[in-house]
Amino acid sequence: MQTNNDIPQDENQLGLEDDFSFNSGTDKEYQFLRGYNLGNRTILLSMPMHEFYDRSHVANTKNLQDLPGLGDQAVAQRKLDDDHAAALAKYILKGLFAVMSDIYQRKAQTPRPEFNELRQSIGSQPYMALQPITANIRACKFGGADLRLVKSGGDGGRSIVLSNHHVLWVIDGQHRREAMNLVTQYLREIVLKQTYPKKPHLHDGAEKGSPVPGPELEIWNEINDVARSTNTVAVEVHLGLNPEQERQLFFDLNNHSRKVEAGLSFEFDQSNPINLFIKEELIGNAVLKATVNTTDSKDWHKDNGGLSLKDLVAINSILFLNKNNPKGASPSQVAPMRDFGVDFWTRVGAIPSFGEPGAKKLTVAAQPVVLKAIAKLFYTFRYSKKSDGPSLVKLVQGLQSFDFGHLNLLWRYYLIPPGDREASFPGLAQYLPTETEGANRDIGSFHQNDEVFRFGIRHNDIYPIIGDMIRYSLKLPSRHSV
Repeated sequence: MQTNNDIPQDENQLGLEDDFSFNSGTDKEYQFLRGYNLGNRTILLSMPMHEFYDRSHVANTKNLQDLPGLGDQAVAQRKLDDDHAAALAKYILKGLFAVMSDIYQRKAQTPRPEFNELRQSIGSQPYMALQPITANIRACKFGGADLRLVKSGGDGGRSIVLSNHHVLWVIDGQHRREAMNLVTQYLREIVLKQTYPKKPHLHDGAEKGSPVPGPELEIWNEINDVARSTNTVAVEVHLGLNPEQERQLFFDLNNHSRKVEAGLSFEFDQSNPINLFIKEELIGNAVLKATVNTTDSKDWHKDNGGLSLKDLVAINSILFLNKNNPKGASPSQVAPMRDFGVDFWTRVGAIPSFGEPGAKKLTVAAQPVVLKAIAKLFYTFRYSKKSDGPSLVKLVQGLQSFDFGHLNLLWRYYLIPPGDREASFPGLAQYLPTETEGANRDIGSFHQNDEVFRFGIRHNDIYPIIGDMIRYSLKLPSRHSV
């Protein structure tokens, strides 16, 4: 196995050889820090985002096919996920506003109202940063033996000299790299065309293609300057790895980390607007009439009547976004819906026994899947393309008297023999999905000893059916009607 544990003796070389030739038209000096990552020599660079993008490439199949002269390079990356890159671009744009805010503070300047409005619309959080990108210079000897150093300044420091052929091949960070490019494109189009771009669309609070008002344009010019000057990206550069080593490093970096548990992740997060709604309104203003638990207790004998933070996020994601997770939620989207969310949880809190100790044995409404069903109905009648004001009013009024008890035979519909279902619940079949072959209709089970109905764990299959049952009971329109 190749190693490079020996620190070079020559101060002007990273390695031991002296065959580097300069090309003054393409050479550029970079201050750096030496690194020895598990004994392998690396260099640590810091450069502006746009410069890193121009100097780097990603060795996935599409890029190598599209870029002239790179067809012979080895593939060492997966396909780009455009949605993930766009989400990171929004994160970076939010971070640039944080940088601009910090500049105002250091200069003791009061931001203009337009800046505060834009930042509130884009979103803010206590702290932001991008993790360093990992890259490899293929066009050098292993360990950088043929890379040249030069003196930089009078302090005896050294800079490394990189030419255009010293491409930074991204090993870990291709989505961050593409996100930087999307932000650069977005800001450039705003500055040059003075309109909000249709693509990429990074500011949900602005209409695509609409003119940028003058005061806002001045702010975007400042953000563009920050992006091109003040904001930098850190890069750990490995030196002279071959394709096999590069692929192994890609695998290790992406598979040796442990995903953060959802509950802990939401507990720490201070940026997603749905998570903030939960913490500020439901918990901070005591709108939620139930304890918020860090984990979901499966033992109903120890039930304190609470809901886990993970379930709260899922329920509110359906309520605000009609999605099962909060990804993509923007402040401009959630802020106008806050009163709607407060009203929803106020109505839920009025359901008998909700939030009380032992609630899961007293009402099925204490089971998160039922709350997801109710949230889906609220969203449908208020914000979807099938919005229906009278049905929303009817739903709100009906919740006050609806039977959420465990003994309600409605929940046991699929436990009744098919030939007897129509007699027990005439017309309900027209509200429910067609029982196609292989479809999941095992929504739960009735426990005779405890007289409780436990819904199943496949929530995404079950909560729409619970919603259909509530529609049927309250004589609301069927979602399957033409």
